[in-house]
Amino acid sequence: MALTQRQIQLVQHSFSLVEPISEQAADLFYDSLFKIDPSLKPLFRNNIKVQGRKLVAMLKAAVDGLDDLNTLVPVLQQLAQRHNAYGVKKSHFTPVGNALLYTLKTGLGSEYTDEVRQAWIIVIHIVADTMKPEIEN
Repeated sequence: MALTQRQIQLVQHSFSLVEPISEQAADLFYDSLFKIDPSLKPLFRNNIKVQGRKLVAMLKAAVDGLDDLNTLVPVLQQLAQRHNAYGVKKSHFTPVGNALLYTLKTGLGSEYTDEVRQAWIIVIHIVADTMKPEIEN
């Protein structure tokens, strides 16, 4: 799945709108994630506020890296290896992606257009497709 320059710009711009409210967005993300799949909650052993800051930092790195996927891919592979050690499964990517889309929709309001949604879906697939081979189960 390839991203166009327009889609990269849409993702980067929409993330820049959410970044100032990143703490609330992270709270919303985890609330929605645990509603979608309550079985994921035990995977998060750290303080959820700390985890939220890590989530936003990882998303920022991924969004910023969209201009150079060759540099982003090894970062995502290393992230997947760490997540594998935490017990993450390939099946967890779908609820995470859905929670992220819900968070973006809520956080962006009218800025969350179908074009923005489609661009984020492609990014989510790129991230998942890069990370899943590093996940054992």
